[in-house]
Formats: sequence, C-alpha cells, structure tokens
Amino acid sequence: MELVTYTLTVFTGFFAIMNPIANTPIFLGLVDGEKSETKKTIAKTATLTAFLIVALFVIVGKYIFELFGITIPAFKITGGILIFFVGFEMLMSRKSKVHTTGDSEADNGIAISPLAIPILAGPGTIVTAMNNVTNANFIHIGIVIAVFGLMTFLTYLAFTLSDKILEKLGNSLIAVIGKLMGLIIAIIGTGMIVEGIKLSFNL
Repeated sequence: MELVTYTLTVFTGFFAIMNPIANTPIFLGLVDGEKSETKKTIAKTATLTAFLIVALFVIVGKYIFELFGITIPAFKITGGILIFFVGFEMLMSRKSKVHTTGDSEADNGIAISPLAIPILAGPGTIVTAMNNVTNANFIHIGIVIAVFGLMTFLTYLAFTLSDKILEKLGNSLIAVIGKLMGLIIAIIGTGMIVEGIKLSFNL
C-alpha cells in the first residue's frame, strides 16, 4: 500500500510539472510548418533526451549532493521555492522563466533545446525527481524512473496527436488545465519548503 501511495504521489508531481496537455500548444508552435514524420522525430528525440537526463539525475543525484556538500534540508527548501515559483507563474498565466527559454536559437535543434531542456527536463522536473529519491531505496528509485518513463511516453503521445488534441479541447480548456496544474505545483513546492524547515530544526 505504501508503494502504491508513493507511486501515485510521484506520478501527480511529474504530471503537474510536465503537463503534456499544456505543453502541446508549445510543441505545435515550435514545429509549425514541419511535415508529420518530422514532427514525430522531433517528439521522439525530445522525450527520449528528457528521460535520459532526469534518469541520470535520479541515479547519481546522491553523489552530486556529496560532491558539492549539498544537504537534504537545503535542497528541499531551495527546490520548494523553485517549484512554487513555477506553479505561481502558471497560475498567473505567465510562461515560467524557470520552465522555458528566451528567444535564443538552439544549436542542437528544437528537439534538444528548448523542448527536452528546459521544457520537459527543466530545473522544476529535475528537482521534483530528486526530491522523491533523497532518502529512497532502490525500489523507490526504480519507481521514480518508471513513472517518469511513463510520463515521457504520455508526452510523446500528446505531441504526436497535438493537432487533434488542440482541435478537440481548444485553447481555453488547455489554459484552465494549466492553471490547475500550477496550483498543484505551488502546493508541492510549499510542502517541500515546510519539510525542509522541519528537517533543519528537527521539528
């Protein structure tokens, strides 16, 4: 039962921060004018790259902490502030500066940047992933990687079906979904801050 609860918590966090439906219009805007096969290739490259990046952080995140002397309470507080900021900007109907890029052109194609980094595997996604494995065993790490793999697959489906999704839902409903996800992200961020403070002061 504990693993089921943990899996659902991880899935909710990833779904809120990645939000395949809300990212669909972004994908369409970036691949506008491309052929159907090219769109599929871009979607596949972007989601696979995002998966590899986050999986790497999940596996070696602990060693990164030790290398730079990062404490878990400090990570939770800083990560919580970062995630809260992403959620708050989504609630305010602004594209997060943490979650998206500026106007600079990508050197390695739009599949790598800005789609894979930072839209899919941005700081918010990495923080969410690492927060779930700070004190986790190998089973929990496996669950986080598996759930993120599922999320990247759902994102791939959303991107390849992006024209149909936008046609069925419309921009207004997608905007409402984005705001709901923003609220969930902000709550997750607040929870991380509270948890970090409790750990810092042994409350």
